[in-house]
Amino acid sequence: MGEIHFDTKAEIDITRARDFWGALVLIALSVFFLIKTFEIPLWGENRAGVSGGDWYNSAAIVPLFIFGSMLALSIVLLITAVRAGGGARAFSQIGLGWDRAEALRFATIGAMLLAYIGGLVPRVDFILCSGLLITALIYGFYGGHMLRAVTAATVMVVAGLFAFLVFPAQENWAAKGDDWVTLALFVGLTILVLRASQETRVLRFVPLIAVTAPVVLVCAMAFGFRQNVPARGGLLFAQIEYHYYVTLRPLWKD
Repeated sequence: MGEIHFDTKAEIDITRARDFWGALVLIALSVFFLIKTFEIPLWGENRAGVSGGDWYNSAAIVPLFIFGSMLALSIVLLITAVRAGGGARAFSQIGLGWDRAEALRFATIGAMLLAYIGGLVPRVDFILCSGLLITALIYGFYGGHMLRAVTAATVMVVAGLFAFLVFPAQENWAAKGDDWVTLALFVGLTILVLRASQETRVLRFVPLIAVTAPVVLVCAMAFGFRQNVPARGGLLFAQIEYHYYVTLRPLWKD
């Protein structure tokens, strides 16, 4: 019993120390993105005497809420880790410990997020790239299957690299080629998810979540909060926007 208690305590020490390091990284990222967000006009921009709009129409509102909440939660995590002794253990051998499985997990998550933020979001339809990310994260990390994580990360990187390398310049971001490639990869990864759902029933809900969540989010941003959305002319959202203004909106405007 004594040895089991020691192992459990060691695992807790490692978790608290890594909570400390993770909180610091999240705080740094939150502050960085908040600084970048404040570069977006919030109170209305005035150019040549013409106002750019009211504050509630600013594109800064949603990212301010997201990264402000992320900063607040990161500070709470840091305080909790310090109170639990994570700060004191952070520079110890326990706090700096690292294993191959954890390194692979962090590397695959980092690769997915980098491909999503740097390659896909500015260029590819928001619904497609966000659905692909949700599918990749759930398929890759639910159940702790490292082969699935590597497969999911590879799919994300291929999609991100194609969009970044083939359409690097902003004037080409409206092209649909990267949307079609992302859609094909999305469908292929969804097939793998559905095959895996024969053993893990909860994965059957992944396609529904992967489509519904970004559709609701992007529609709320575009039509509810009147925010600018990434890749507005994307393969799917362009159709949604067209039918909203041409088919649906006249029903209550006319």
